[in-house]
Amino acid sequence: MTTKKKKKRSWGTSGGVELTDELLDKMVAEAEAGYDLDRLRPRPGRPPMGREAATVFQVRLEPELRKALFERAKTEWLTTSEMARRLLRRERGIQ
Repeated sequence: MTTKKKKKRSWGTSGGVELTDELLDKMVAEAEAGYDLDRLRPRPGRPPMGREAATVFQVRLEPELRKALFERAKTEWLTTSEMARRLLRRERGIQ
C-alpha cells in the first residue's frame, strides 16, 4: 500500500514571503493561542504633510493630461500625487 503525499500548495506571497499551507496553519495556531497585547505596538500612520491633516481630493483628467502627469512624475522619481502637489504649489507661488 502506498501513501499519498500531500501536494504542497502556495497561496501567493505577502511581503515577499510565500504563503504555504504549513505557514498558514502555523499562523492560525498562533492566532488561536492568543497574542500578548502588551507586545503589539501600533503602527504609525502616514506622516503629516502640513500643519493640518491632509484630505484626499479626486480630479478627472483627460488621457493626454494624465499621461503627461505620469511621465513627468516618472522622470522626477516622484509619485503622481507629489508631482501634482508641487505643480500646484509652484502655480500658487507656495513653497
